[in-house]
Amino acid sequence: MAEPRQRTVLRHARATARHPLALAGKIVASVVSVAVVSTLGIAAIAVADISHNVQANSQVHLVQQKDAGQSAPPVTKSIQPEATALAGAFNVLLVGTDTRTGQGAQFQNKADLKASSGAGNNDVTMLLHVNAAHTAATVVSFPRDLVIPIPSCPSPKGGWYSAMSAQMLNTSLTYGGLTCPVLTIEKLVGIDDINYAAEISFDGVAQMSDAVGGVPVCLATPINDPYVGLKLPAGISTIQGQEALAFLRSRHGVEDGSDLARISNQQNFLSSLLRTITSAGTLSNPIKLYQLAAAATENMTLSDTMGDAKTMVGMAVALKNIPLSQITFVQYPVLTDPSNPNRVIPDTYGARILDEAIQNDQPVVLSASTGRGTVVAPGSTSSPTPTSTGSTGTTPPATGTASAPPGDVTLSKNATGQTAAQETCTKGVTGRAGE
Repeated sequence: MAEPRQRTVLRHARATARHPLALAGKIVASVVSVAVVSTLGIAAIAVADISHNVQANSQVHLVQQKDAGQSAPPVTKSIQPEATALAGAFNVLLVGTDTRTGQGAQFQNKADLKASSGAGNNDVTMLLHVNAAHTAATVVSFPRDLVIPIPSCPSPKGGWYSAMSAQMLNTSLTYGGLTCPVLTIEKLVGIDDINYAAEISFDGVAQMSDAVGGVPVCLATPINDPYVGLKLPAGISTIQGQEALAFLRSRHGVEDGSDLARISNQQNFLSSLLRTITSAGTLSNPIKLYQLAAAATENMTLSDTMGDAKTMVGMAVALKNIPLSQITFVQYPVLTDPSNPNRVIPDTYGARILDEAIQNDQPVVLSASTGRGTVVAPGSTSSPTPTSTGSTGTTPPATGTASAPPGDVTLSKNATGQTAAQETCTKGVTGRAGE
């Protein structure tokens, strides 16, 4: 194994079983909820309870480059958070694993056990970037089957694993735990300041969807996925609990059954969750707000940089005034791997535009609505800014055609997604929808 290098390191205090769920939505939801709960002053005991959850689940230590190899500094944690915005831009890496260990009997059937890798792979990896002006947020979903270089990562047993030139992204969690996905995404995007990270458990999304009284989702066609026990009709369904969890886990029931289709399906749910959270019925109900914040914070394992409730509240204050139309969910631009049709590789041109936007702290504008698994809902009025760039692969778009606001970056057509304000509908698998 290679010698340690001066890079950002996340050290696990203990191993925990987690699963890919509504990661970005839960982070946004939880920090906004904590802030509102605190500022409304529901009760000191409520704030203290949520603060306790945050502190108790802060298990991953981040070491900055200048501190690599040194012992962890003491962390001072306060019970009563102050409602002050976190200064400047910030990045949060959100990771979920495919492990079934410790996740309950409902995930121990033959299909789940076969899919489990024990320690778990990072089958969902999302990067949340909030700009310095706190006027826009970008949530990037990285496909699990993305083949990219994996940098040298620390081993839990000491030393470092050697770098690898081409591996699937979802294997990075097995090399040094959460540290390795952080280092891998930093290398891929060209940044070195992912200072916050989190993992989410199975039960969290079910409890959060219960806390808001269910999340309405739109289906363009029926979904029938026996692998996760999900059967929903076409139209609007309000889902919560285990049904919401199944909706987020479903891959075989969505369009072409690919992970790319599932990403679009998850964006459908996340945008609806955020719209539900910011609705008057939720924001004006302190009990719902407390239940939402508690459900999120007690089901996350956080880096210790997020272990102070003040940090969570600081993120919330930074996020709470961002319009839903400026919270953009985007799938990292990819192309089919020429050496393996079941894998994908970065779309060099499209990825560079997105990477540079994050590097330069610029808001993004989608040129292509939704992705493989969803379509724009009938009557939706919150579409991305239309442009005629429409480019994929390595061919640049036509110049002078983008209609993005000054300072914003128009993404390539291969960077699919939606804003949190936009309503979309999930497409079921052709040939299975009516079963």
